[in-house]
Amino acid sequence: MAVVQEFVYRAVDPRGGGVVKGTIEAPTETAVTGKLKAQGLTPLEVTLKSKTGLNRDLRMPGITKQVPAKSLAIFARQMAGLLNAGLPLMRTLAVLIDQTEDKKLQPALVAVQADVEGGSSFSGALSRHPDVFPPLMLSIVKVGEAGGFLGQALTSIAENYKREAELQNRIRAAITYPIIVLVIAVVGVLAMVTFVVPVFEQMFAGLGNELPLPTQILVNISRNMWWILPLIAIVAIVIWAWWSRNKNTEQMRRIVDPLKLKLPVFGKIATKIAVARFTRNLSMMLDAGVPIIQALAIVGQASNNWKIEQAVREIQESIRQGKSFAGPLAKAAVFPPMVSQMVSVGEESGTLSEMLASIADFYEDEVETATSQLSATIEPLLIVVLGVVIGAMVISLYLPIFTLYGDLSAQ
Repeated sequence: MAVVQEFVYRAVDPRGGGVVKGTIEAPTETAVTGKLKAQGLTPLEVTLKSKTGLNRDLRMPGITKQVPAKSLAIFARQMAGLLNAGLPLMRTLAVLIDQTEDKKLQPALVAVQADVEGGSSFSGALSRHPDVFPPLMLSIVKVGEAGGFLGQALTSIAENYKREAELQNRIRAAITYPIIVLVIAVVGVLAMVTFVVPVFEQMFAGLGNELPLPTQILVNISRNMWWILPLIAIVAIVIWAWWSRNKNTEQMRRIVDPLKLKLPVFGKIATKIAVARFTRNLSMMLDAGVPIIQALAIVGQASNNWKIEQAVREIQESIRQGKSFAGPLAKAAVFPPMVSQMVSVGEESGTLSEMLASIADFYEDEVETATSQLSATIEPLLIVVLGVVIGAMVISLYLPIFTLYGDLSAQ
């Protein structure tokens, strides 16, 4: 099940006294080094063979996805159970490789196993795959590994990512139905304009009367759909590609992230999600024994919002100067007043991590309630909008018939 790659190597052959070159297949550079030493060669250089032309991996912006929180939670939970049961690390990794179904996590675990077999620490092996194992997870694993409680650290990681997956599922469930209704509405409108309106246009041509303005506009749109649809598709692809390339840049995040928190209705939900994620992650890291300055740096990056990252930097600076945690938290507009008040109580009583966990529980419940209300509100609104749009199109199509009927009645 190992995912092998082709490497180019240069090594010294003690038997011939010269430098030899060649290619070899292995999961990682460490595994290549081990194979070369087993052959009696002294490695000088090992590099991954570059791929060119038709052999190059095709990548499109926005396609590569992170490992889902649910997959990380399952991995951490299973590994904690196996380690706590007394299995050695190498055997634990072998079992997990066989059981893991995630197509991005499995090859990473193969490489981690090879690195650990080559003498690397478990946390060091994980750190070579930052696109699979987040910094939050790496820091807690490192602390657990150094303190001899790796199983307990993995259990806390599993619980954290389980909550994160549940939060994502609530949000996904709330927006799935409205998105489906919106897509069906757009497809229905485009189908009517493209296929139904031309049939009515042929019928109107035999009437000989001038078409009413709404009908004429609809007919003109229908006549030009042959270039409007491709143009819409091209513009959508260009915007998607540009956004995928630029959405994570500092300049774009500085503009977009604060706007996310100010959007009507959605901004409040985004703020509650950010606060819940920030407090939950920070509580977990403090419980694991990660120093607060280091924990804040990692949690700020994991918040996925530029404005919160800036607020966290101010909190870090305040703590470095020996000041309180709650002070700069109260000044940051992104955090509701209740958060700074509860953090202040936690600082004074020495129960900061417990208080942060309580804040996270509260805002996760708030997110669940808000998303349920949002879904219940959006569904009827979408139905009304859909009815108005399609109703207006139907009326526009029948206006010439009504006009003709009125003219005949007048005669």
